[in-house]
Amino acid sequence: MTTTTLAWLVPLLPFLGSAAGLLLGRTAPGFVRPLAVLPPLAAAILAVMVAVRQGGGKTIEASTQLTPTGSVPIDLALYIDGFAALAAVLVGVVATCVQIYSTGYLRDDPRYPSYAALVSLFTSAMLLVVYSGDLMVLLVGWEIMGICSYFLVGHYWETPEARAASLKAFLVTKLGDVPFLIGLFALATDAGTFRIDGILGAVAAGGLDHPTLIALLLLAGVAGKSAQFPLHTWLPDAMAGPTPVSALIHAATMVAAGIYFVARLLPVFAESAAALTVLAVMAAVTMVGSALAALAQDDIKRVLAYSTIGQLGYMAGALAVGDRGAAVFHLISHGAFKALLFLAAGAIIHAAGTNSLSAMSRMSGLTKRIPDAYWTMTVALLALAALPPFAGFFSKEAVLVAAEHTALGDRTVAPAGAGWTVLVAGLLTALLTAAYASRLWLLAFRGRGAEAPDHGRQPLAMTTVLWVLAIPSLGFGLTVTYLDDWFDGHALTPTVTTAVLGTGIALVGAVVTYAVWRTLATKAPAYKGPAGEPLAAHVAHPDAEAGQVEAEALHLPHPAEDPTDPGRVLLGPLHRHAATGFHLDALYTAAFVRPVLAAASLVRFLDREVVDTYVSGAGTGTKWLGWLVRRAQTGNVQTYLSALLAGSVVLAIAAVLVAAGA
Repeated sequence: MTTTTLAWLVPLLPFLGSAAGLLLGRTAPGFVRPLAVLPPLAAAILAVMVAVRQGGGKTIEASTQLTPTGSVPIDLALYIDGFAALAAVLVGVVATCVQIYSTGYLRDDPRYPSYAALVSLFTSAMLLVVYSGDLMVLLVGWEIMGICSYFLVGHYWETPEARAASLKAFLVTKLGDVPFLIGLFALATDAGTFRIDGILGAVAAGGLDHPTLIALLLLAGVAGKSAQFPLHTWLPDAMAGPTPVSALIHAATMVAAGIYFVARLLPVFAESAAALTVLAVMAAVTMVGSALAALAQDDIKRVLAYSTIGQLGYMAGALAVGDRGAAVFHLISHGAFKALLFLAAGAIIHAAGTNSLSAMSRMSGLTKRIPDAYWTMTVALLALAALPPFAGFFSKEAVLVAAEHTALGDRTVAPAGAGWTVLVAGLLTALLTAAYASRLWLLAFRGRGAEAPDHGRQPLAMTTVLWVLAIPSLGFGLTVTYLDDWFDGHALTPTVTTAVLGTGIALVGAVVTYAVWRTLATKAPAYKGPAGEPLAAHVAHPDAEAGQVEAEALHLPHPAEDPTDPGRVLLGPLHRHAATGFHLDALYTAAFVRPVLAAASLVRFLDREVVDTYVSGAGTGTKWLGWLVRRAQTGNVQTYLSALLAGSVVLAIAAVLVAAGA
């Protein structure tokens, strides 16, 4: 079988599995789980075969005209370079792990068939984005992911949090998609094609007339899809969906799509120094702001959500300094350990009965209840904190090295100012990342109080996946010297300067956080719940399935602030602002939502009181005229003849007067 045929099958198999799962979900429920797991697994295997055959060498291209348009044609095209080959492997592996994990996590969920089908469709859409060589076909996958995220985030639609989160995610990403679509058309107009190879050829030949405008329009869509400032606010709220969905969105689909798109078309953005500067500033604000917010969150999944925003900021920063190799390297590395973080968090929420770190810190024995989640979460947090030899260290260092080279003038793709912006923000974010990763670990696994409820061992489908993802979280970075060919052929190895500086800063963040926690813990007594029950009002039913526990935990109140929380001490007066995401939602509500609602109320008033008045008046006037005509219809023949005679006399007199006047 040719490589091209294998590549076509990679996005096709999950799509067929999704369609079959929807059709057979009610009539043959026994086929739902195999149809959920096997197509993504087969796609992952085929993606590995395509990557091996591509080998980081010549780009694989194939196309057929999809439809004539009369101007710029739309082609069903493949464009598989080293980036695409590795990204497809990531998507296939993470999607397979999520589907396997979900068979245990949502074992008794009545909506599991539709959930599994949507996850497969989500996977197919992202694979289409990864392999597509035509921007219009890429846009199809881009928009399908938006629809899938709406339904999957709103899976627990009975809860108001899930309904609001799904709507918010859809609207905010669509807000970015409008200028993104305009940018795509402007790019195709300048380049004369939607094909990626044709666009890159036009850029090389200097054929873009409006590079800055095009790049800024496209960045708006990227900011929405990849949750970058100022369109990042939907991602923390999207934690209202099931945890496996969070893992898929954060690790391998949706938010990765925007970063991957910029990496694909980086020469377009590199044509505009202004666009790269905007991207650098956006990445810097995103990195630092999200790390501060993560340090103040009580919901374990919101901590991880803000962490994703910050790590995406690292990737955007690498692109801003013109190094797509470092960006995609961190995207793949982050995909492995972030999927592990979320799936391990799902096991922790199930065992603790809550998503509140304040509640977990008042429990003891979680490490004994869930040893698999404990050890794998520890590995993933070390990778997140970018400590050697974990995967996050090597990929984060690649970003810092790229920023350093640009800042010092060794690379001239981007302005030196962009390099300094990304470098300084990246180092500060490394400090904060180690701090909030340490805080999460301490509050979740070093709690003091009554024993956590015993749910027994987690399903094998859940624990096996955790250990599978722990392997790349630990070892993927060690392959950096063997992957040069897949990343534009330049080395991604750390330099001594950034390695020592970055690791030292991360260690400072971790050690300071531990010291503050230790000091606070020695002063605070162990928590004792009412009537001997630990946190009874804040914990879900201990015997429920994992998905049910999470759904119940969404609307349970969180306990009072934890006196041992180091985040409050480290942030000081900034804590209350960081906990609310620096009030951006409130700002957007005041600046946009309320004016729109006020305008809608005005339109409704005008429609009901003005437009309807004219419409009703026309009907009322006709009704009155009909009443007058009806009054004239008496049925008396003498009356009719009298009126006819009177009319004739009036007409005769009028005729005489007119004739006399003439």
